[in-house]
Amino acid sequence: MIAEKPRLVLTLGDPAGIGSELVARLLGDEDARTAADVLIIGDEAELRDGMAIAGATFEYDVVTSASALNNNPERPLFLPMGTAPASGIWARAEATADGGRHCLETLGFGLDLVSKGAADALVFAPLNKTSLHAAGMAQSDELHWFADRLGHNGTVSEINGMEGLWTSRVTSHVALREVADLITEDKIIEAARLIHAALIEAGHDHPRIGVCGLNPHNGDNGNFGTEEIDIIAPAVKRARALGLPVEGPYPSDTIFLKAVAKELDAIVTLYHDQGQIAIKLLGFWQGVTVQGGLPVPITTPAHGTAFDIRGKGCANVGPMRAAWNIACTMGQRRRHT
Repeated sequence: MIAEKPRLVLTLGDPAGIGSELVARLLGDEDARTAADVLIIGDEAELRDGMAIAGATFEYDVVTSASALNNNPERPLFLPMGTAPASGIWARAEATADGGRHCLETLGFGLDLVSKGAADALVFAPLNKTSLHAAGMAQSDELHWFADRLGHNGTVSEINGMEGLWTSRVTSHVALREVADLITEDKIIEAARLIHAALIEAGHDHPRIGVCGLNPHNGDNGNFGTEEIDIIAPAVKRARALGLPVEGPYPSDTIFLKAVAKELDAIVTLYHDQGQIAIKLLGFWQGVTVQGGLPVPITTPAHGTAFDIRGKGCANVGPMRAAWNIACTMGQRRRHT
């Protein structure tokens, strides 16, 4: 018996950016298009504009209800949704409240479908945080907006990945001067738990996870800071006792060499740029963000809206395709468990 395809919801992202171009390129590829039953949500004129920019097209059926996703559709489905500007014309290559409202409306509808089991995973094209905040989003980022909308009170963290390497964070969108005071054993263990669970969900049965140190040279036995001795090493020991396959701490300027050498599958980082710089240097055009810790699978490319290349037809679909592939795997597992 052939397993049913996962059912994915796909949103076009901020209309000022490259989202619709990426979706056109993604679903213009037959292999991607046939890997899942997909419901696209957004402005149909925006999708057509993306096709024209990308020089890539695909056939789809316009529907009035998400229930059509349950009928094993032969082609992608498109559900028109989202509030267009009063002028009917989207601003391009700039952050606007109109774009932010459009994103929140379509994301909210898609999230509700997945949380209710009407779809198996959500994939969204790049958003712009300035637009989201201008539209009234009170949370620091979309991850915490998702958590609040779902009523989820557990720990959440962005998980970034590329082929062969995933990272999670103990702290994220905070000032660097606050990082040391925010690091605790429990937060390190939770970051390890989240990335381990996400890797299992994405098909990695036996992931190996390393933990970064905070200070130069891992603190040099306490000469440059004691967080490694006082907090990070005890957290690794406790995590191992809980059955998590973690090791470290390793100096942050060499730990990624272990990943490149295939000695680690994932790295727990202690602050945002500690992992992001490495991920973007090693594989910017394949990076994916998984919204870790949520009860539903949500993925997106790890890059932003790329206003500087909007409309030029040169957007690289690699990260979008990688986000799609991970969502397909996660959605398939969720559908059949």
